[in-house]
Amino acid sequence: MTNENTAQPVTPEAAGAPAGVKTYHCGSLTYTKGAIAVLFAWLIWGELCFLLMEWVIPNILPLKMKSLGCSNSMMALILTTIPGILNIGIGPYISFKSDRYRSRWGRRIPFILGSMPFLCVSLALLGFSDDITRLLQRHAAFFMQFSPTTITISLIAFFLILFQFFNTFVGSVFWGLYNDVIPAQFMSRFYGALRVFNGIAVSGVNYYIFKYAESNMREIFIGASMLYLVGFGIVCLRVKEGKYPPLKGEEDPQKSGLRVFLEQCFQEKFYWLTFAMSICIGIVAVSGTFNVFFQREMGLSLDDIGKYNAITYIAALGFMYFVMTFIDRWHPVRVSAYYSVFSIIGIFMNWAWVFVSLPGKLFFWIYLGYGLINVLQIALSGAIQMPIIVRLYPKSRFTQFMSARGIIGAPIGLLAGLAVGVFLDFIKRCCNGSDFAYRFIFVWNTFFSILVAVTVVWTYLYWYRLGGDKHYHPPAPWNKSKVEEMAIVPTVGPQGKWLNISLHLYHLVMAFSTICILPLMGWMYSIHAMVAFYWHAVLLLPLAAAAWVGWVILEKSIRRDMERSRNNEPLHNGIPHHGVLIVMGIQYLLAVGLWVMEIIMSININQEMSAIVFGVANVITNFLLIGAVWLFARVERGHLVTLDKALA
Repeated sequence: MTNENTAQPVTPEAAGAPAGVKTYHCGSLTYTKGAIAVLFAWLIWGELCFLLMEWVIPNILPLKMKSLGCSNSMMALILTTIPGILNIGIGPYISFKSDRYRSRWGRRIPFILGSMPFLCVSLALLGFSDDITRLLQRHAAFFMQFSPTTITISLIAFFLILFQFFNTFVGSVFWGLYNDVIPAQFMSRFYGALRVFNGIAVSGVNYYIFKYAESNMREIFIGASMLYLVGFGIVCLRVKEGKYPPLKGEEDPQKSGLRVFLEQCFQEKFYWLTFAMSICIGIVAVSGTFNVFFQREMGLSLDDIGKYNAITYIAALGFMYFVMTFIDRWHPVRVSAYYSVFSIIGIFMNWAWVFVSLPGKLFFWIYLGYGLINVLQIALSGAIQMPIIVRLYPKSRFTQFMSARGIIGAPIGLLAGLAVGVFLDFIKRCCNGSDFAYRFIFVWNTFFSILVAVTVVWTYLYWYRLGGDKHYHPPAPWNKSKVEEMAIVPTVGPQGKWLNISLHLYHLVMAFSTICILPLMGWMYSIHAMVAFYWHAVLLLPLAAAAWVGWVILEKSIRRDMERSRNNEPLHNGIPHHGVLIVMGIQYLLAVGLWVMEIIMSININQEMSAIVFGVANVITNFLLIGAVWLFARVERGHLVTLDKALA
């Protein structure tokens, strides 16, 4: 509900609500709980249309281009580099203008509606690239001198440029719409619900549609185009933006828009750090284009891949909204810092596939097992992306800062897209042209995930310096106060009960990883698997025991600090927050059981060396878990020093 004549919150009566009914405000917008529910429904439907429209490009086009004989470098150039150049060129201008645009339709929706027809036509034309090639060669002699493959690849590149040009108008303002119409106290719950429905949609598409990616590309592209045109078009007509006051701090008419943009976005060191964080995340993400080829190399069919994606998404849905609730309680910046470090461990575990080859169906079940174990991590990853940005950037210039992040990230991202393609092509040449090279994608991901963790943890520490849980407000050099006021959402610090549970979980991980080796060794000896028996006896059992001892020492150190906190004494380190520790403790405790299954399956198919590789990976994982917990005990030094208290 909106009030067209004022930028101040309206009364319940003016908003159409009966007197005494509780209302919620977002600028000049006023909602009842029922209106909030309707708003959520329309925005979620619009997000689904947008998501499915964008899904076809990274999921369908790589398969098409691979079938046309494109190299990895060419695919990276067309799918990541060219779109990145367009984002750099026009994205900042659109976002800057959108923040300052005022119309009866708002400041976001006009940009979305205006680009919609052109975006949909270019998307549909991608599906007709083969047909257009045949038409050109039949009726234009000029095109007869080129092969059909060359023309089709050129058409795909041309139509993709058109699509990305008009999609930049949407991408530059889309997320700002949420920030402008949703009351702050509902933001995280909205993103939680959004991720749940997104997961359902993506799971359905992967399960029912993806297997037709190669045979029915035209129909998929046309369907995505029509869904976006009709579905999102209705949303733009039903969701109403409010009235926005003029931006403060821009009274000097001598300053050009470019100068204002640069001064506001790039003056503060803290924002540079958040940009670096996003850049590193994007470098890891570009490798996702090649995941399908890794899965195919491991023996999975498109049907297997679609089912894997669908099942893991569905499994994560039950945790998504639950996790989002706790992200607000633990704070998105904190959760992101912890998650970025622990996620490195999961990526590193995939290095095992460089050394292990299993029959396709056996790999599918093991791969699916890890996918199901990782559902809590998938839920965290999906739920954390936008809340952390909403909590860090000033609301008045939200899309402007999102675009500034893109200016810095896009050039590096497009170079990363080329680099990962060149990296894989180099590995492929070393592998005599074999698709075995795609197994090395995890080497790339591990290295850059470490950079992600460094920048996110650094951002976390800087956020503490700027006030942390209790006093953080976005730096705003355009204001006299040098900050932009932001509502402080209360958060929960370390809780003794839950921290004890998390420590017990890690103790069980270390204990089971050591104790389970003994019966496994007895079984290996009984069936004469002597190579595996020998290496478990002389290497893996001692290392697992050493990891257990190391954990006991660290656990005692943390418990001593917990006791010092209760006695109001200075701490030796800090107290790690229990939130992500519990999530990861559960995940890796379940992974111990899957590791035992890997050992048994490998030896049953006479792959003793594979069993040894899985054992080495498990032991290294335990040492990395100890290192991660120790790191956050140090990171929290001087910050999290009390138990069982609210932080704001």
